[in-house]
Parts: sequence; C-alpha cells; structure tokens
Amino acid sequence: MAWQDTVEQTVTGLGFDLVELERSAGGLLRVTIDWPWQAPVEGQPMPAERFVTVEDCEKVTRQLQYLLEVEGLEYRRLEVGSPGIDRPLKREIDYVRFEGHVVDLTLKAPIGATGTDVAANRKKFRGTLERADDGVQWQVVWSDAPEPKPGQRVSKKRAPVPLQALAFGLADVQQARLAPIGEFQGPAGPWRGRCAGR
Repeated sequence: MAWQDTVEQTVTGLGFDLVELERSAGGLLRVTIDWPWQAPVEGQPMPAERFVTVEDCEKVTRQLQYLLEVEGLEYRRLEVGSPGIDRPLKREIDYVRFEGHVVDLTLKAPIGATGTDVAANRKKFRGTLERADDGVQWQVVWSDAPEPKPGQRVSKKRAPVPLQALAFGLADVQQARLAPIGEFQGPAGPWRGRCAGR
C-alpha cells in the first residue's frame, strides 16, 4: 500500500476527511483535514458546521508521526491544518457542498467554447460554481465586466455585461479552489490553522 493511502486511512480512521496531501522537495509534509460533510436532508434542519480546531490538528499530528516512523517515510517537518478560505475542490461531494460559491478554476486543456466571447486558448476562470443544465456536468458562470472602483458611480442606464457560462466535467479540471474573497470570520470561521510536528 502506498504511503499516501496509509495517511488517508489514518486520517479517516480518526473521523476526518483528507482534503489535500502535499510533499515538498524541502522535506515538508503538509496534510489538510476537515470534518466530513453530508448534504442537508430536505425538511430537516441544517446541521451546525464543525470547524477543525488546533486540538484536532494535534491529535492527527501525533497519530501520523507514529505512523510515518513505522512506515520509515523520510520527512523534515509535518504540518496538519484546516483547509482555509482557498480550499481545494477535488471530489464530486466538494462541488456539491460549495455549489453557488465563487471558485477559481484551471482546466487541463482549453475547452473551445464556440459562439461565445471566450478565448479559444483560455484555461483559467473565476466565477460562480453551478450544476450544468444536463444535471451531470458542472459549469462556472462569470461576467467579464470590470469591477467598479471604490466610490465609483455606476450608471443605471449602462447595459449590464452579459453572463457567460462554461460547462466542464471533473476530468477536465487541473485545479479548482474556492476563491479567497470575503472577510476573515474569526476563530469560528474558515481560518487556515497549522500544527507543526517534528
């Protein structure tokens, strides 16, 4: 079994989801965890969202340090943390969870959107994540209108720039993350915590 699978089994065995696993050339091993999410059930109250705490990170860190020593995996430093406001979207359930949020999307290759203003070689998009009309694919919806500058008056007579949409499948995605916009929400909000290990 690959060490990545062993790390994932350890994280999920402690009741968390493995959001991301990175290993840098400098010996840093970064593990991003979150509490599992379940889609709300119609007619049921929305469950309170749980956030990863420093204690959660420390618990996972201790377990992983022991595991990695047993596995004989060489690393210089172990960091365990929560996803933060630029959380990566990797699985279908991540897309379901964050439908309606603004995302930064990078495609593996340009999807030529014919009959639109989208450049044929464009691979990066920022827009609202929505389910596509076919109910299977996803789409990112955006406007290329420039953001008004602070204090700038916007004429009500000016015609709005039309919205554009690009449908894609998860296999088309190189990277997708929540766009880091909005205000910091304090200790109960989407902070990015780190617990340094060895």
